Amino acid sequence: MNLKFAAIARGQRYSPNHIGNDAQILKLTIRHIEEAGHSVQVYDEDSITPELVSENYIFNMIRGRYALTVLQRLEGQGALVINPTSGVKNCYRSRLAKLLPKAGIPVPAGICVSTSTMKFDLPIKANPFTAWVKRGDVHAIHREDITQVYSENELYGILREYHRRGIEEAVVQEHVAGPVVKFYAVRGSGFFHWYFHEGTGKAEFNTKQLEDIAEKCANTLNVDIYGGDAVIGSDGAISIIDLNDWPSFAPVRDVASKHIAELIIGKAVDHEIKSPSFKQKAG
Repeated sequence: MNLKFAAIARGQRYSPNHIGNDAQILKLTIRHIEEAGHSVQVYDEDSITPELVSENYIFNMIRGRYALTVLQRLEGQGALVINPTSGVKNCYRSRLAKLLPKAGIPVPAGICVSTSTMKFDLPIKANPFTAWVKRGDVHAIHREDITQVYSENELYGILREYHRRGIEEAVVQEHVAGPVVKFYAVRGSGFFHWYFHEGTGKAEFNTKQLEDIAEKCANTLNVDIYGGDAVIGSDGAISIIDLNDWPSFAPVRDVASKHIAELIIGKAVDHEIKSPSFKQKAG
């Protein structure tokens, strides 16, 4: 069985400090899919249109709203998209701030706010005051898109800056002290890798619990290829502070890319078997 795939690369503005790493994980994934006997056409998220993409099996690293709109239209026409557009959108921080705690996933106290009103009750209990301000839509593009603040005046200043830049929502989250753990996973594959982020220290914690929490995040958000960050409290408690759709997997991309390729091929084959009337568009 030879399947035709579309691979959609992430726009460079959504890969600050990771342009090369993002390109490498996609390149390796494509290589494994091609070595399995399938064909892959590569597109850039800034140039795709529903008419341009003829393949009905699409794997993507997109982040921007325009590309999401295009892929949503293709999904509506029957295309299989990995990660699905719903999952990509759910990884926007304004959605993370609502969906994760609703699912019972441990996260720092926080609130999603409008940058235009500046009227909200902060759930920050830390004294002295310390919090994180994060743009509510796409992941960081500029340095200020994730900023630690040490006063309410500093917080409001960042929100005003967001508003000037056209960022409508922001997430304000309480700072949790402790070592930061970075993790990468491919849902349902058994692949899970974690390590302590350099310079944040180390602590004892339940690694199986971290894996279970990460999987619960993936199921809640509907993402198959993902990574994230967690803080380990002084008592070993785990708090998820970020979740990304298809990160770079830089420390483990050689191994991870094989699992990613297997997942993509497996989902496409299942789609073929379960949908015998499904036909790929003529290329």
